[in-house]
Amino acid sequence: MKTMNCKQLGGACDKEFSANTFDEMAELSKQHGMEMHKAQDAAHLEAMQEMQALMKNPGDMESWFESKRHEFKSLAED
Repeated sequence: MKTMNCKQLGGACDKEFSANTFDEMAELSKQHGMEMHKAQDAAHLEAMQEMQALMKNPGDMESWFESKRHEFKSLAED
């Protein structure tokens, strides 16, 4: 199991997520993002706008995901 926080995953806070795979980690982050969107958290909404800008160019988004996968792989196990 490895741990990353919301900011490491493109978010706006220090909430930590623990998962066995990067895909699991991404899903936890996505769920948190949906909760923060529902709560209309200003900092998270701003981070989401930045992510949406990345999504406009599929190559940029894929590069971002690859960098996060690499970061996850390089983390020590909890």
